[in-house]
This record gives sequence, structure tokens and C-alpha cells, in this order.
Amino acid sequence: MFIAILVLRLSSNLNIFRYAKYLSSSLEQYIKHKYIKEDSIEYREYQVNLAQVAKDANTLILLPTGLGKTTIALLIIADMLERSKKRILLMAPTRVLVHQHYEFLKKHMNIIDISIVTGEKSAEKRVDVWNNSIICATPQVVQNDLEHGIIDPNEFSLAIFDEAHRAIGDHAYVKIASLLKNARIIGLTATIPNEQAKAKEIINNLSIINIEHRDEESKDVKPYLHDTKIEYVNVELSLLLKKIREHLEQAMSSQINILKSAGLPYKGSISELIRIKDYEIVKKNRLIAKALFSTIRLYHALNIFDTQSLHAFVLFYDRLRERKGIGIDSLLKDDNFKMAYEIARGAILSGIEHPKIYKLCEIIEKEKGKILVFTSYRDNVEVLYDVLKKRGFKVGYLVGKAGEDGLKEKEQINVVEEFKDGRIDILIATRVGEEGLDISECNLVIFYDNVPSIIRFIQRKGRTGRHKAGRVIMLITKDTLDETYSVISKRKIKSAKNVIKKISKRKIIDYL
Repeated sequence: MFIAILVLRLSSNLNIFRYAKYLSSSLEQYIKHKYIKEDSIEYREYQVNLAQVAKDANTLILLPTGLGKTTIALLIIADMLERSKKRILLMAPTRVLVHQHYEFLKKHMNIIDISIVTGEKSAEKRVDVWNNSIICATPQVVQNDLEHGIIDPNEFSLAIFDEAHRAIGDHAYVKIASLLKNARIIGLTATIPNEQAKAKEIINNLSIINIEHRDEESKDVKPYLHDTKIEYVNVELSLLLKKIREHLEQAMSSQINILKSAGLPYKGSISELIRIKDYEIVKKNRLIAKALFSTIRLYHALNIFDTQSLHAFVLFYDRLRERKGIGIDSLLKDDNFKMAYEIARGAILSGIEHPKIYKLCEIIEKEKGKILVFTSYRDNVEVLYDVLKKRGFKVGYLVGKAGEDGLKEKEQINVVEEFKDGRIDILIATRVGEEGLDISECNLVIFYDNVPSIIRFIQRKGRTGRHKAGRVIMLITKDTLDETYSVISKRKIKSAKNVIKKISKRKIIDYL
């Protein structure tokens, strides 16, 4: 695998000032370029410098959310259009984000043959669309069309990978980068994983030569950053809900005892359970396999109960009854699991819910302006939407498309526009809203649940504080997995900063 020798260049590259001009009637500066509309893009030194470095070698750009990674992409695209007549590809992981990039380029570029390609179009209809100079696309459709010969990888001079931290494992980004060997590759992201191995994997998969990093301490970006205050709000389960949790823990404990009696390691994390699936004893012993898969399902049930709502937990249980799989029948016969379910159903019928829901309503009632609420489970989006709608709030929701469920591409785009122009004040979103969502102003971001991922944490946080000081409120259920995830996030933030420091101190060889 390609091992990059990384070069960090944080110094200014002043020759790119040829892009800028001063307006005689204003103190403002704008980029001047034949492929960029006049007085369209504000001149920012850090964006220009980053674009200048990236035009000469495969580059990974690490830049805090809200500082205009798409503008940097536009500058790089404009330069490449001058130097090559080949096509340019700009990719993003979600359809709504691809659409936003497409609209941004159309708005600011002096070129008409810009197209958008997502899975909404059939392969036959995509052929003509690929003939444009600039194509904005989702990675899955790019990989499909490259592998099926619909497009030729040698026809591209530049490929930009937005949210480049996804270029690990079997993600489409990895395959695409391996096929576009003759194109300049640019990766854009707000951060990299806190694990060095994963950071190295991204660098190698994208054949990165340069890493350009800016953060809150960088002098050239400080003038454009706004403080974001983070508040931690704790809630506590009632005695009734604690009883439900006890039954779930007891059900889980009985399954874990079976795993431990077989000599399998387990200290409490879901990642350990996933790894155990590959053990030979699990493949050969059906009793052990049943215990393992039951433990995994109970872990998910406990996670939903701790962090989401009673309704979401009950829906999870009901779906299990409709499914077939190893250990499901025996799990549904578990007395503790059944009791947890029955108590939860009774609580809902009595009008009782998770304390986070009451706290969420209490917070929102005191706020003015746009509020973005993140929750990880689609079922819980519906729960929160119904609760807030009944209370008279102007609320919408944003979820991805999965089979027949979820919002189609146009529906996702419409709800984002409704939020931006004020037709709705509150937007409830799953992960699809974390990456690159372009919202003109968001006064408050609420983490309904906590995520043990540094990347997702930074993406959520970055939805506020773009144009003025922002606020983040994190709801935490005491003595639950929710509290654990909060601690993990804080630790990973510190770890990720250390990984980036290694790069900034030029310890590149040691890092790899």
C-alpha cells in the first residue's frame, strides 16, 4: 500500500494573491478568476493558501466546520479548469450535501456545464450527465459507474473527497481513489480519527502527499471563528424506569455469563462483542452463538432505553418479534427482557416517558431562533417530532433514505430549505444532518444523545457558531451508557488533537 511522505506547509503562499482584487468602492476583497463570478467569493487568506498548496499534490485539508471547505474546493476547481480540459469530480457522502455543493458551484462559477449525479437517476440516464465538465456525485454511484465502465477513470483531472474521514474499510471512497490514479486527489474534513491506524489508513487510501491543518489556534482562521459554549444537562431516570433498566441488565448478565463460561473475553463494549463473532467456538457451538447474538441485541436495547425513549425501546422489541435470527426466540422468552418490555408499555400507556423528552421540551420553550436536535435513532426522530408538534412548535425532521423508509432526496433538500428560511424553527436530524449541512444560522444545537465518535461530535458541534457565538446543549442520562459515551467523547477529542499535533510537529515518519 502506498505510504505517503507527508509535508506540512502552514506558511502563507503569497503568489496566489493573483486571485484577489480590492474593490474601489469597498474595503472588502473578492476573488478574481475567469471561472469565478465577479464579486462572488470573499477573499480569505487561509482559503486561498490552502487551495494553492492543494493544486500541486494530493492533499488532505483539515479545517474546522463552518470555515468554507466548499469554497476551497471551488478555488481548486477553478485553477484545474485553467490547466486541464479533463472532467472534475466533487463527491460527498449524502445526497443533500451533494445537492448543496452543486448549487454552490452553480451560483459562484462562470461555467454552465455542471451536473449532479446520485442514485435517483438510472444508469442509462446517467451517461449523458457524466459528459459535463464538473460533476457533483455521491460515492456509491461513482464507484458503480467506474466499475461498470460507464465512466473512464482517466477522463478526470481532479477528484475532491468531501468528508474524507470516511475513506476507510470498504467505503466507496477507497475503491474510487484506487481507480482514479491519474487524477489530483483532494480530501476535505473537519478532523481525522483519534486512532493513529485509522488516520494512516485514510492517508494511504487517498494517496495523500500533503496534509494542511488549521484549527481554532491558527492565526489566519481566528478572525472567522466564533465561540461555542457547551453545556452539559443531566437527567435522572425515575424509580420506575430504573426498574426497567435493572431487568435489561439482568437479562444481559445471564447471557454474558454463558460467554464467560466459554472463556470468551468481554469487558462491556459493543466492539468486543462484534470481534467475538469471528471466534471459532462461536461458529461451532450454537448455544454460544445464541448467547452472543442475544447479548448484542440486549446491548442495543439497553442503549436505546438509556439514550432515546420508551417508545423507541418498545418499537425495537416489537421488531424483534417480527424477525428471524439466531437466538431471537430464546431472547424473547427471557423473563427479564419480557418484564422490561411490559413495564415500558405500561408506562407509555400511563403517559410516562424518558426524562430527556421533558427536559428537551423545557429547553426549547425558553429558546428563540433556530434549534437543531440530533438523535441517533430514526424511531426516536418520530417520537420527538410528534411530541414537539403536539406542543405547537414549528418542527421538521431530516433522515436519510433506507429502502422504502425515510426521506427521498428532494424531501431532504426541501426540509433543509424550510429550516433555513424560517418556515420551521426546530429540525430533528439523524446522522444525515451531521455532515456538511449548510444552515445560514443555527442558534442552538442539542445533542439528544451522546456519540462516542470524535468525528461525529465535531460535526454536530459545527452546526452552530458559524456566523456568531453558538451554543451546544448535551443531554446526559446519569448512570447509564449515555454518561459513558460522554466520557469517551471527551477522551477521544484530546486523543485526536494529539494525533494532529504529531503531524504539525513534522513527526511524519514516526507517525506512519
